[in-house]
Amino acid sequence: MTDATQPIDPRKTSLLTLDGRTKKRNAAEARFKSYGIGAICIGLLMLLILVFNIVSRGTGAYQQTYVTLEVELLAAKLDKKGNRDLVDIKKVSTFGYAPLLKTAFETKVSNAGFETDLKSKAMAGILSKSAAADLRDFVIANPDMIGNTVEFEFLASSRVDGYLKGRVTRDSIANDKNISPAQLDFVDQLIADGSLEKRFNLDFITGADASDARPEAAGMGVSMIGSLFMMMVVLVLALPIGVAASIYLEEFAPKNWITDIIEVNISNLAAVPSIVFGILGLAVFINYMHLPNSAPLVGGLVLTLMTLPTIIISTRASLKSVPPSIRDAALGVGASKMQSVFHHVLPLAAPGILTGTIIGLAQALGETAPLLLIGMVGFIASNPPDSIAAGLMSPNSAMPAQIYEWAKRADPAFYERAWGGIIILLVFLVTMNTIAVILRRRFERRW
Repeated sequence: MTDATQPIDPRKTSLLTLDGRTKKRNAAEARFKSYGIGAICIGLLMLLILVFNIVSRGTGAYQQTYVTLEVELLAAKLDKKGNRDLVDIKKVSTFGYAPLLKTAFETKVSNAGFETDLKSKAMAGILSKSAAADLRDFVIANPDMIGNTVEFEFLASSRVDGYLKGRVTRDSIANDKNISPAQLDFVDQLIADGSLEKRFNLDFITGADASDARPEAAGMGVSMIGSLFMMMVVLVLALPIGVAASIYLEEFAPKNWITDIIEVNISNLAAVPSIVFGILGLAVFINYMHLPNSAPLVGGLVLTLMTLPTIIISTRASLKSVPPSIRDAALGVGASKMQSVFHHVLPLAAPGILTGTIIGLAQALGETAPLLLIGMVGFIASNPPDSIAAGLMSPNSAMPAQIYEWAKRADPAFYERAWGGIIILLVFLVTMNTIAVILRRRFERRW
């Protein structure tokens, strides 16, 4: 009997029992899964640490300390003629309102029975430098209130605000000329009296930037408007140009060396550092075309150049994802090439195009380097523009540039506001990316 015809000795093992090689494969698969889960956990941990640091350091910007004070609007100082003429009332500068604040503190100390050796000027020093200007604005807006005693809520100085938030201590003010231990004693009495407390800081979201002398009054409102105008320019220019270029390159352009060079350069532009686009904008839009510095129009044009490659690449990928059978079916029933593209292919690719556009806008919203080169980092403390044209052409800032400026300033209150501005910027970015995901899932078609 040959070896080929010899019977095989059957193994007495169950099919449910795993052999050694199968156990090794399963163990390797389990290890790979654990590595993947570990990598995800590390990434989530880093994200949580980042978010925790941003939120813990930035939430203080959304609370501000206010001092409640009753001020007597003396007609003898604000309207000497007594005719309530706005022209005469406006002639009184903020220096003319400072004595009213000092008198209000003296009255407060007398009525509340506070024990302090501070002079009225030192008492008024716990208020923001903008207190007199705020009082003047109120009188100009309400001239009929002259002669009455009105209760106001004034911003406290950044040092007093930091004292309530734990940023300023009695040990840290040893060499601080802006506040003294006696003033902190006076602040403690105001806190006990209920005249000084922290409240939600809406002005941080709606207000403008402030000078180094009054960081407690700084806000993100004007820079948010500047970013809005820039995103309008990017959307109006980048979306139609990017989609049109993508449709031509993907559907109509002949496949030759010229289109190959164009495609390679589009990919290269997507990898170019954003500061290079800022240099290009400075040279072309400002030096050559003489557009105004710090204008949202210039910032929008620069960000459009930076966003175009992203939109073109994402749009072409969306067009490629549409099956060729859609095009063939449209051409088979007599549709022209343009009809098959615009009536059948483009609607199916719209979710991907929309997603790429929103992601491109989110990327542009967070850019800082190109804006630094075109001058959108100046001190802008202006009111909202009267029209869209004024908003596009008047000097302004942007959210990332404003955050950069605050981070450079010496006062810790500005540093706190920089973290608070990062929270606002992240909210915008997360919202835009969430909208992109929702729209893609809502309108996406599977085949």
